[in-house]
Amino acid sequence: MLKIRNSGFARAGKWMSYYVLIGVIAGLGAIAFQYLCQVGSHIFMDQMAGYRPPAPAGEPHLFQPTDTPFNRWILFFLPAIGGIISGWLVYTFAPEAEGHGTDAAIDAYHNKGGFIRGRIPFIKTIASAITITTGGSGGREGPIAQIGAGFGSFLATKLKLTDRERRIMLAAGIGAGVGSIFRAPLAGALFAAEVLYRDPEFESDVIIPAGISSVVAYCLFCLVFGYGSLFDSQDFVFQNPLELGPYIVLSFVLVGGGILYIKSFYGVQHIARNVKIPNHIKPAIGGLCTGAIGFFLPETLSFGYGFAQMALDNELPTLLLLSLAIGKIFTTSFSIGSGGSGGVFGPSIVIGGALGGAVGRIFHDIMPGIVTQPGAFVVVGMAGFFAAVSNTPISTIIFVSEMTNSYHLLLPSLLVCSLAFLLSRKWTIYVKQVQTSMDSNAHRGDFFVDVLGTIRVKELMPQVRKVKLVPENMPFSAFRKMFSSTDQHYFPVVNKEKKLTGIFSINDIRGILFDPGIGDLVVMKDISNPDIIVTTPSEDLNEVLKKFTVRNLHRLPVVKEEDHTILIGMLDRKEVIQHYNQRVQEIKSSRHRVEVESDREISQLKNIPVRGAMRREIEMIRSDMPLRQLTEFVYHSKFNSFPVVDAIGQLIGVLSLSDCRKTFDVYSQEMLTASDIATHDLVTVTEDDSLFLALTRIIQGDFSFLPVVNKDNPKQLMGVISRRDIMSSYDNIVIRKVLTEKSAV
Repeated sequence: MLKIRNSGFARAGKWMSYYVLIGVIAGLGAIAFQYLCQVGSHIFMDQMAGYRPPAPAGEPHLFQPTDTPFNRWILFFLPAIGGIISGWLVYTFAPEAEGHGTDAAIDAYHNKGGFIRGRIPFIKTIASAITITTGGSGGREGPIAQIGAGFGSFLATKLKLTDRERRIMLAAGIGAGVGSIFRAPLAGALFAAEVLYRDPEFESDVIIPAGISSVVAYCLFCLVFGYGSLFDSQDFVFQNPLELGPYIVLSFVLVGGGILYIKSFYGVQHIARNVKIPNHIKPAIGGLCTGAIGFFLPETLSFGYGFAQMALDNELPTLLLLSLAIGKIFTTSFSIGSGGSGGVFGPSIVIGGALGGAVGRIFHDIMPGIVTQPGAFVVVGMAGFFAAVSNTPISTIIFVSEMTNSYHLLLPSLLVCSLAFLLSRKWTIYVKQVQTSMDSNAHRGDFFVDVLGTIRVKELMPQVRKVKLVPENMPFSAFRKMFSSTDQHYFPVVNKEKKLTGIFSINDIRGILFDPGIGDLVVMKDISNPDIIVTTPSEDLNEVLKKFTVRNLHRLPVVKEEDHTILIGMLDRKEVIQHYNQRVQEIKSSRHRVEVESDREISQLKNIPVRGAMRREIEMIRSDMPLRQLTEFVYHSKFNSFPVVDAIGQLIGVLSLSDCRKTFDVYSQEMLTASDIATHDLVTVTEDDSLFLALTRIIQGDFSFLPVVNKDNPKQLMGVISRRDIMSSYDNIVIRKVLTEKSAV
C-alpha cells in the first residue's frame, strides 16, 4: 500500500513539475512580450509619430513620453511599414504564425496531436509586437497563447509523451500565457478549456493543468509588472431589476457588432488570400487601410486599452464610443485579417466596452433613475461582445471580472453573455473550434469505446448462436460430411464430458480439406487449437472487441462465468457492431444529447474511402478453370474466397469455400469449372465508396469480402476488401490511438 501511494505521489509530482515549468516559460514569455510592446510603442508611436494613447490604470507606460509633435501622416503610413516587416518575417520563416494565433493553437489541439513547430512562438512574438506597436489593431492573447502552447508542445515532444498528454500541455500553455498577460489566472485556465469548442463545453482534462500553469505564470508576470487588475473600475453594483431591460437591448447591440466584426474580419481574410500578389505585401496593404482609418480616428490603432479605461470612467462621449467601436472592428480586420499578426481578444474587449459604454450613456440619458452608472455597461459590454464572437460565455465572464476587479456585475454579465451566445452561435471568430468533443479528431474513437464499455455480453445472449460441437475423437472423414451440411465457420471441440478443449476454423483446415487421402488417420483433437480466446456474459463489449481484433476473429465462444470449459454459444462480431449501433440510436433519442452523425456511429469509417484499406494484389480464378485444378489452387491458397474473371479479365462472379461444398457429392464430374459453382449475383463497392458502406454490405450479406470495381466500369476489378481490411484500418486509425492514450493515463 505504501509503495502504491508513493508511486501516486511521484506521478503527481512529475506532472506538477511539468505544469510549473510550462507556467514559468509562459510567464517569462509574457514578460518579454510586454517589454517588446512597450519598447515598440515608445519608438514607433511616440518617437516617430508623436502619438501617445492613454494606458489602462493597471498598466502604465514604462518610458517617459517624448516631445515629438503629433504627425497624422506618419501615423497614416506607420501600420503599412509594420505590416511589410511582420509579413516578411511570418511568410519567410513560419507561415502558420499569420493571423490571430489562438486558432492555430486550437487547430493543433484538435488535428495535429498538439504539435506546434518550435520556431512559431518566436516568430509570432516578434511579428505581433511589430504589427501592434506600429499601429496595427491587435491583441496580446494570440501571440502569448502560442508562446505557452508552443513550449507545452515542445516539452511533451522532448519527453516522448503521448498525443493526449501533448495536447493537455499545449492547452496548459494557452491558459498560462493568457492568464498571466491579462492578469486573470482563473479565467485563463477556463478559457483554455472552453475555447476549443463552439458548444458550451469544457475540456475537463485541461482545467487543472492549465490552472497550475496559469497561477505560476501570473505570479511571475506580476512580480515584474505589479499585482492588480488590468483596468481600474468603480465598485459597480447591480441593484435594480428594471436595469435588465437595457441590458437585454445591449445584448442585441453586441450581437450585431459581433457579426459585423466576424464578417469583416473573414471577408478581408478571404480577399487577401485570393488576391494574386506576394503574401509579404498583403499585411502592408492591410496596414495602409488601417492607417487610413487611424488618420481620422487614431483611437482605433494599436491596443486601445487606455480608451476602454476612459469608457469605464465615463470620460468619452457617446459618438466617440460608437466611432471607436466601428473603427476598431475595421482596423482589426485590416491589420490581422490581411495576414498581419496579433490577437483578437484585446480588440474585442475595446469594441465591447465602447458599445456597452454607448448604450449605457444613451439609457442613462433616457432613464437616469434606472441606469445610474454607464460604466457598468462597459464592463458587461466587454464580456458580452467577446462571448458573442468566441462562444466562450463562462470564461469571458470571469475574464472581465478579473480584468476590471468588478465582481458585483455577475448577474447582468451572465444574462448578457448567455443571450449573446445563444443569438450568435452560428458565427465565431475562432473558425478552428469544433462543435463538441465528438467532432474533434483529438477524441476520435472515445465515444465508440465508452459506449461499448457500458454494454455487457449478457445483453446479447439472444444473439449468441448455438453451434454444432465436434467431438475430440471424430475422424476427419466424418467431419468432412458434417462440414458439407453446415454453414459454420468456427467449430468448438469438446471431450466426452462436453467440456470445451479446443477450437478451429475453416482456415485451420484449408490445407487438408480437399485431400482425399486423409480420412480416419486424423481426428479433430489433432487439428483443434487448445489456446482458446473466450468471453463471458459479464464482460463488456469494449474488451470483446479487443479480443476480436487480436487474431482477427469473427466469432468468440461465450462460456459460463464459473467454468470456462462449458460453452454457451458463439458470439458474432457483426452482432456486437449492430448492438452498438442500436445503443447509439437509443442514446440519441433519449434525454442524453449526443449529437453525432451516422459516420461516427461505426468508428468514423464513413470518412475513410475504400481505396485506403483495399487489397490490390489478389488471387483470381479463371472462369474456365477445371474442378481438379480448382481444388489444387484452393489447397495452396491462403484465402477463403476468390474473384472469378473471364478470359479478358472481366469480373463475372465470386467463389468461396462455401461454394466448394456442393462439389463434394459430385466430385467425379470432371466437366465442372469454376464458373459452374461460382456465385454470379455480385455485390460490389468502388474505390470512392466509404468503409462504412463496405462494412454495411459485408455485414448484410455476411460476405467474406467484396470486389472493388471501377466506378465507370463495374466489370473491371480493382481489388478486394474484407472485414479484416476494414477492421485493420479501424484498428490503426482509432482503437490503437485511444487505447494507447488511455493506458498512458
